[in-house]
Amino acid sequence: MRYTRFIILLMIIACQKQPEKAAEAEDNVLSYVDPFIGTGGKGKTYPGASVPFGMVQLSPDNGRSGWDWISGYFYPDSVIAGFSHTHLSGTGIGDLYDISFMPVSYPLPQERSDSLIKSVGSPYYSLFSHDKEKASPGYYQVFLEDYGINVELTATKRTGLQKYSVSNKDSLQIVLNLGYARNWDSTTDTHIEVINDSLIAGYRKSTGWAPDQRVYFSSVFSEAFEGVALYTGDSIVNSTQATGKNLQGVFTFKTLEKGHITIKTGISSVSAENALFNLTSESARLSFDEAKTFAADTWGKELNKIKVTSGDTQRLTSFYTALYQSMLAPTLFSDINGQYKGADGNIHQAQGYDRYTTFSLWDTFRAEHPLLTILHPDRVDDFINSMLAHYDEYGYLPVWDLAGNETNMMIGYHAAPVIADAYLKGLRGFDIEKAYNAIKKSAEADHFGLNSYKKLGYVAATDDNESVSLTLEYAYDDWCIAQVAKALNKPDEYERYLSRSENYLNLFDPETKFMRAKDSLGNWKSNFNPTQYNSGDYIEANAWHYTWFVPHQPEKLAELMGGKEAFRKKLDALFNTPQSDSPVPEWISGYIGQYVHGNEPCHHIPYLYNYTDQPWQTGKKVRAIMDQLYKAEPAGLCGNEDCGQMSAWYIFSALGFYPLDPASGEYELGVPLFEEVSLTLPGDKKLLIRAEGLSDKNRYVSNVTFNGKEINTHKISHELLSRGGELIFLMAEEPARNTFD
Repeated sequence: MRYTRFIILLMIIACQKQPEKAAEAEDNVLSYVDPFIGTGGKGKTYPGASVPFGMVQLSPDNGRSGWDWISGYFYPDSVIAGFSHTHLSGTGIGDLYDISFMPVSYPLPQERSDSLIKSVGSPYYSLFSHDKEKASPGYYQVFLEDYGINVELTATKRTGLQKYSVSNKDSLQIVLNLGYARNWDSTTDTHIEVINDSLIAGYRKSTGWAPDQRVYFSSVFSEAFEGVALYTGDSIVNSTQATGKNLQGVFTFKTLEKGHITIKTGISSVSAENALFNLTSESARLSFDEAKTFAADTWGKELNKIKVTSGDTQRLTSFYTALYQSMLAPTLFSDINGQYKGADGNIHQAQGYDRYTTFSLWDTFRAEHPLLTILHPDRVDDFINSMLAHYDEYGYLPVWDLAGNETNMMIGYHAAPVIADAYLKGLRGFDIEKAYNAIKKSAEADHFGLNSYKKLGYVAATDDNESVSLTLEYAYDDWCIAQVAKALNKPDEYERYLSRSENYLNLFDPETKFMRAKDSLGNWKSNFNPTQYNSGDYIEANAWHYTWFVPHQPEKLAELMGGKEAFRKKLDALFNTPQSDSPVPEWISGYIGQYVHGNEPCHHIPYLYNYTDQPWQTGKKVRAIMDQLYKAEPAGLCGNEDCGQMSAWYIFSALGFYPLDPASGEYELGVPLFEEVSLTLPGDKKLLIRAEGLSDKNRYVSNVTFNGKEINTHKISHELLSRGGELIFLMAEEPARNTFD
């Protein structure tokens, strides 16, 4: 990198406009958001600073490896080893943790535990207390006990800002650790260049879940450093720049007149020059406090799209935190000039849209993406254009897109329901013919058991692992393709994919009433145990969970079970059959009988009671899940947040409806959690949801009306709700809505 190129870019600062001020929140809904929810227990969330769908997630890292530290931070821990700029929200695999800074006072404390240094991967750790730590949307603060340094973090879309306030003005070093790599992530190459006494740049390249991750950075210090040392391993580099696998930079500040220093770091997947351009465009003219206010106002604008009336502060906290966490992914990936690193490893240009990544589609097609379609339709167009860009670069739509990489994590071609959901709800900001051809290509491939699926009408257990899950999820995706084909007036293809959508019938065992694995000759796999998790036939689940995955044809599934009463009794058995004594995977959590809310295959199941002889049990089960498995505390999520899916389930359920089949354009009615909710829809339309007579006793719905007209079914259409108006639930002490024909 050339010094003059950076000087030219720095000169651009004078020509840049300060970011427009976000609309201020009308009410202080931010006070109900607790970013620590999910950082303990099974949630795997991070508490640090980001803006909605931002590229930067600047958050503390405890430094340890292991399941509990997948997001970098685990609430029960008591040490911090750094503050890095990229994190994942509640996923099942750890990755990222890029561009990690740690402020220290020198000399280091004498008592440094060798075992703790080994555990956290750095001698620069510090103890901290939750009593001196806080977080709110777009902001994080912690006091480092070992050094007497107060750390504050905030962010813009592509920039992280850190403010270190020191008790000893003459004792500060800042350590930049580019070799920081824990869990599944491993550093492959790093670079640091000291441009001048307050500007540095470089990159960190790594491999892990994302096999080719590149994060370039440029960092501007508000004070000049008086000394700098670059290290590769334990060896000092006698130069102002260095390249190696595990570089560190140590920057010394002898005196801080103001008692604090701010670091602004722009990141990019393309180049350090782009990272600096991102920084100069977004945060060069902002003080730390101005950036913090801007982030808070941005969050306030988004969170105020839903206004809740309730006297229960714990439920308000759970709700608004869920709404907050539903906007942490997908994440922005293109730079301010539109460039980004593509899935083919080349640099591409996003034209007319922002490129996003972090598509956890196996999780998020269920409720997260349908929620985004309601609250953020403008971004949904960009999300789908991002998927189509991935298709151009990689040859297929994404399965699990991370940092511009295809990870092929999990199963299905679940870009199909996301595209179908958006198009059938009227979004037109993408090329639907291209999107349709792309989802067809995924459906007609020969990998991941599809060859068997197309030939036999199911994935044979002898041909691929997780064969039952693959078959059922492919069948649902085919249903979504059929709905798009119908909308595009392609009758032959509609019939083809509609027929394939019933392939689940081939794995339903009428004797046991479970979905079971078959070999290629059509024989049932022996030694069947519906509570078994390690059979190899189901992904992250057992037969009790996947037997219900027919969200597009629940009526037919009820018929297979023997009718509405038999269907209900089978559902009752799901919730009443205890977990077996055999070991279960770590991610199986949030039990109610065999029902497991901590993992996505179960999320739609409570709403299937609408198709039984006791549809009121939908509300009963949903309320029990919300009350028992969502808490306003660090361990308040019963399973991985999974990029918004756990939260989106809660949001929909609290509103009183849920997208059982996102491609249907309809929602299943449940029971609202709050007395009154107001949603701001596109075009400034308002949807008011009221639960009249709601109380601890009045938990059942006796009547539902929309704009004064009675709803005589258990469904309501997206098209109807999108007009705005009043959805009124009349609550009662005893069930009244019994059956629906």
